[in-house]
Amino acid sequence: MTSSFAPDSLLLNRKLPLWYQVSQSLRASILGRSPDASLRLPTEEQLAAHYGVSVLTMRQALKELEEEGLISRHRRRGTFIEPAARRASPVRLLGSIDAIVAQQSGERTTILDHGPEPVPGDLAEYFPGCAEVVAYRRLRCEEESGEPTNWAYNAVRPEVAAAIDLADLGRWPMTKVLRDAVGVDIARITDTVEARLADPVTAELLQVPLLSPILHYTGVTYDQDGRVVDVARIHYRGDRFSFSVTVEAR
Repeated sequence: MTSSFAPDSLLLNRKLPLWYQVSQSLRASILGRSPDASLRLPTEEQLAAHYGVSVLTMRQALKELEEEGLISRHRRRGTFIEPAARRASPVRLLGSIDAIVAQQSGERTTILDHGPEPVPGDLAEYFPGCAEVVAYRRLRCEEESGEPTNWAYNAVRPEVAAAIDLADLGRWPMTKVLRDAVGVDIARITDTVEARLADPVTAELLQVPLLSPILHYTGVTYDQDGRVVDVARIHYRGDRFSFSVTVEAR
C-alpha cells in the first residue's frame, strides 16, 4: 500500500529567507521519503499551512524545487515528485540546518563501520577532556544507479552516540538523527569546503582515479551549551558536485 507523503516540521529562522528554508526542508523530506510514499504532494495551501507561511512564499519554494527537477506541477492535477530526479546537487550553504539536512538526504547509505576510537589528533581541539569518540564511516550511492557519490566520517561525542540507532543512521543524515531522533538542541554548524586530491581510501570508495579532485566538507556541530557533539568530514566526487554560496543583501 502506498502511504501519503508527509513533510518534516520546520522551525523557521526569521533571519533567513522563508522560501529558502521551506524549499530546503521540503527537499529533505522529498529525498528522504520512504520507498512506498506517494509521489503526489499536498496542495500549496496545505503545505503553506503546514510550514506556517503564505501561499506566495510556498509557491516560491516550490518553484525552486521545480527548477532543480525534483518536482513537476500540473494545472488542475497537482504537484508531483519526479521519481527519476537526479539526487546529486550543488553543495549550498546559506546558514540553515535544514539546508545541510537536505544536502545529505536522498541517497542510499551503507554503514561501513562504527565504534569507539581515540580522538584523532587534528580533532582534539573539538573534544577537550575526551579520550575517545565514536566514529561512523558511511558510503552514499545514487539510489537507482548505485554509483558512489560521497563518503562520510563522523566523530561523535560518546554520550551522544549512545543514543544513536544505526537503523536511523542508515536512512537519515547524521544531522537529522542528532536533532530529531537523539534530541540534540543544535545551536549552530560551522562549515568548511575545500578542494583536495583523492587519497587511496577515497579513490577506492568513490571509484575515482587516485589524486583526482574531490570536494572535502567539514561540519562542526555545536549544542546550545557550546559543546561540539559531532565533527563530520564528507568527501564528494569532484565530477558530481559543485560548491555555491548565496549572500542575501538584506
